Amino acid sequence: MKIDVRTLEGEPITWRDATVPIGSALRIAPAFRATVQESDVPYDTTVQAHWDPELGRYRVTSVNVVVAEPAGEINGAALRRVRMQEIVQAATPSCIAVSFDDGNDPSTVSELTTTEGRLVPTWMAAEARKRENKDARMDLVELIYSAAALAGQPPTKAVQAELDVPYRTAADWIAKARAAGRLEGMSYIAGRQADG
Repeated sequence: MKIDVRTLEGEPITWRDATVPIGSALRIAPAFRATVQESDVPYDTTVQAHWDPELGRYRVTSVNVVVAEPAGEINGAALRRVRMQEIVQAATPSCIAVSFDDGNDPSTVSELTTTEGRLVPTWMAAEARKRENKDARMDLVELIYSAAALAGQPPTKAVQAELDVPYRTAADWIAKARAAGRLEGMSYIAGRQADG
């Protein structure tokens, strides 16, 4: 899936567009427009989403499907193939800015991601699992939880998969991060089905 994430004004999204504080150290873009071009479908899909503080995630407010091939047609079968939630999930890392205490400018999560489909590199996950790295672990739990919750995905499963830990360990680390105030503004109702 090739995705292009932009502001509502059409500019490429950067860390500077992330103006809404979330958790203890993250900022997110208040809204975005993401366009997907997929090789297996004859159309392009653009999803517009806005941060909804009551839901604690991005809410899709607009979907636009455009024929990408001369012989293409938008019909019921084509619309059933529109994967809005996957688009939001793929766009969300571009909308989250993180800062490190290294003197450099903040970065978006997508700029830090090096492996397709992962938010954090495997070496970073391995470091976070070490007993002595509690602060680094909490930083990653906050980041992973926030990215998953913003996209309407189960955060505990995301922490489990990204950090390669058992589900109960992921749930425990999330509870500790929440108790430490690191997940302010983030909510995810267990069992909720994501819209789309």
